[in-house]
Amino acid sequence: MAGPSISVDLSAAMQTAPVQLADWLVVAPSILTIVGGMLCLMSRKNTALAPKLGLFFLGLLVINNVLLLAEVLKRGVITMVMGNWLPPFGIAFTVDALGATLALVAAIVAFAAGLYASITIDSSGKRYGFYPFLLLMMTGVNGAFLTGDVFNLYVWFEVLLISSYGLLVLGNDRIQLDGTVKYGILNLIGTNLFLIATGLLYGQLGTLNMADITMKVQESGVSGPLMTIAVLYFLAFAMKAAAFPVNFWLPSSYHTPRIVVAAVFAGLLTKVGIYALLRTLVMLMPAARTELAEVIAWVAALTMLTGVIGALAQSDVRRLLGYLVISGIGSMLAGIAMGSVLALSGTVFYTVHSILVMTALYMAAGLMAAMAGSYDLRRLGGLYGASPVLAGVFLVLALAVAGLPPFSGFWPKVMLVDAALTLGWNWLAASILVTGFLTSLAVGRVWIYAFWRGGPEGTVDGGSVSLPGGGVLVAGAGGRSTAAVWVPIGILTTLIVLFGLQPEWMMEVSSRGASGLVDPVGYLRSVFGGGA
Repeated sequence: MAGPSISVDLSAAMQTAPVQLADWLVVAPSILTIVGGMLCLMSRKNTALAPKLGLFFLGLLVINNVLLLAEVLKRGVITMVMGNWLPPFGIAFTVDALGATLALVAAIVAFAAGLYASITIDSSGKRYGFYPFLLLMMTGVNGAFLTGDVFNLYVWFEVLLISSYGLLVLGNDRIQLDGTVKYGILNLIGTNLFLIATGLLYGQLGTLNMADITMKVQESGVSGPLMTIAVLYFLAFAMKAAAFPVNFWLPSSYHTPRIVVAAVFAGLLTKVGIYALLRTLVMLMPAARTELAEVIAWVAALTMLTGVIGALAQSDVRRLLGYLVISGIGSMLAGIAMGSVLALSGTVFYTVHSILVMTALYMAAGLMAAMAGSYDLRRLGGLYGASPVLAGVFLVLALAVAGLPPFSGFWPKVMLVDAALTLGWNWLAASILVTGFLTSLAVGRVWIYAFWRGGPEGTVDGGSVSLPGGGVLVAGAGGRSTAAVWVPIGILTTLIVLFGLQPEWMMEVSSRGASGLVDPVGYLRSVFGGGA
């Protein structure tokens, strides 16, 4: 005999309303990159098809992230929960202005890198997985920017790191294996610290949902265990972002892979560490960040200065750019140390700027080496005569990375200095300005040596110089030369100039992202509803 039917109300634990079509934009980046990476892996032996597939899915990723950012700016924070389980039971993807902006810029950089690699990566590199690794790395990068769960953030870090190891060793040169070992050991330590801190956080609060953590930390206030967790998170993410004094791994590894791989790494990977610091210290544990503010400020200043001094000491362009990546991380940390909306807006804007300019600089360095046959400043010279366009582009990028007008690096520097002076942190403002001046010297030295003087060291300055590359980029596959390699550099440089001449939109988006960190009421309401 059948028993009485029982009606169960699932609305308290599960999402029962249909999901809006636009909400699928939140998880589409993971789906697109995983499917694209799988198809590129299946077709990797067809070295003509793999780049086309990779660029197709990277192009779809850019389009998706444009629509996602537009939707976030129109509707506010968007949350989608796996399996329809309501937070904190289900794993949430929660996208605010900060995450959507960084996801879009990352997608643009990845598309530019895929286009650059279609010309510069030889058939062996394509066969052994450049495009599958790139797409799967973007799975991790986008997942980190869009997740609303701390443990999920750890998982996406693992995805991007595993893919990055494959990109580092692509080519199997001895120097690449050496760089990969250094990169892997330091990131393994940082990842373990991240996991330990996450386990302690769960033991302390009983939740890993970011919105739930934010509310519970606000209720409980600062405690000894939470301060310990905050310190562990700061150390783990500072190591991944290459902050002082745990930054020695970056210049030891970023000069070893193919130049397009180094460009993607310089643009994206350290910025994921900065994003994680913004999310954990500023939004989840703001009181702990306040306690650590002076320590973070000193780390920021030392990161800026040691990075730019290291750049001044280099004769290899790739190593020099690696130190400039470190120096830029210091500027971003300065905004986190200050913690005001203006300072954090400067950090967000500077992060976008650094992603674009560092990627473009590495790509330009690849062109320089293709023309002159070397990355050594002592063997560079006469490039202005070989390519006035490259000389002009490199000058624009040099001025931008130094924070000089009228390019994208100027405005976030102004915002950071303004915030420091407003809060009375005059010494931190001075550190930012001194770093900008020294950066001008470092990149100016590269431009003078490589472009302005007439030939390499030991030749008559101003004399006729024969360049091994013939003034064009020569691909490894079949010795093809093409102007298409200029397209990705042109895309990135155009954005750098545009954000410099018309910074208002980027300032507004950065301010919305920063305000959402300082006052996360919109984030909480998106996850838990209007009563949060």
